[in-house]
Amino acid sequence: MQQFDYEYLIVGQGIGGTSVAWHLHDSGKSFQIVGDSSKPSSSRVAAGIFNPLTGKKLVKTWLADDLFPYAKSFYGNLEEKLGCKLMHLTPIYRPFRSIEEQNTYLAQTADPGISPYIAATSDPGSELPYINAKFGGLEVIQSGWIDLPALVDASRAYFKEQDLYVETTFDATDLLRTEEGIEWQGKRFKTIIFCQGFFALENSWFNWLPFTPVKGQILEIATDVPVKPYIINQGIFALPVAENRMKVGATYSWDPLDWAVTDDAIDELETKLRALLSTGYTLMGAQAGIRPSVRDRRPLMGIHPEFSNVSIFNGLGTKGVTLAPFLAKEFCNHLIYGKELNPLVNIKRYFSLYFR
Repeated sequence: MQQFDYEYLIVGQGIGGTSVAWHLHDSGKSFQIVGDSSKPSSSRVAAGIFNPLTGKKLVKTWLADDLFPYAKSFYGNLEEKLGCKLMHLTPIYRPFRSIEEQNTYLAQTADPGISPYIAATSDPGSELPYINAKFGGLEVIQSGWIDLPALVDASRAYFKEQDLYVETTFDATDLLRTEEGIEWQGKRFKTIIFCQGFFALENSWFNWLPFTPVKGQILEIATDVPVKPYIINQGIFALPVAENRMKVGATYSWDPLDWAVTDDAIDELETKLRALLSTGYTLMGAQAGIRPSVRDRRPLMGIHPEFSNVSIFNGLGTKGVTLAPFLAKEFCNHLIYGKELNPLVNIKRYFSLYFR
């Protein structure tokens, strides 16, 4: 019988790798995570907002009725296990841009698919005098944000203590794959799981997948007046992280794909912010990240078309905090029990790109 030091080797410890690791852990499976804190990570830049109604047309997020209850349970359980605050349930206030938009949105609230995510109370705009909202606004509920750096750091500390985490630069040339298993740094594993985010583009096993990474930049500001616990969403988001602090984002750009903050992005965000805020603020800093997005805007997960012990969990894009927990559960059930993946996320949909 084949002997393994661990069943799974997880490469990458952003929101994807962390979610997979916790589901394997709760399933009683053995694993080791390889993380490299010196590399930039979109999970450390992302604001971590979860929002059930998105876009200018107030569209319900894909799989929202499954994703949101599961995510809240997942993060709530981790808060208890790790002893730290991770989840901030915060309503989202969407100021109307015009009377026409006001009429359109209010008509949509009668939709039984959308109404559970709209507050039944009156417009809270009067509580937010620092926001320009002359046409009023809509309050979205079952929303909020996850403190992703705290989640990643606390999870890393936990897994280190259990000897389940290795801090090192992962070099694929150190990896030996055979039909019997995976060998890496003198240890034997049954299966490898790549959770590398943007860096999957450098992975020769999966660089044929149609990633369309997107650079995003956000600001951190100090406001002249205290702000209430409402995320503001109108073209950009303004996320309160303390009484006088907000994160503001985000931009979308495709060239160049680097991690550098740019003056153009800062100017773009500040122009929109000045139209949104009726109070002054001080720019405290800016960050850039690269979202691991996909051509069809659906995640990429599953087993390699040729090698049954090589797998991927990636492509979470802009909605990673809600997608990662639920899809990590589905992915781990696929690996452990052979349960079929949703075909919309299974990399089988792109096997023709590999074999062409």
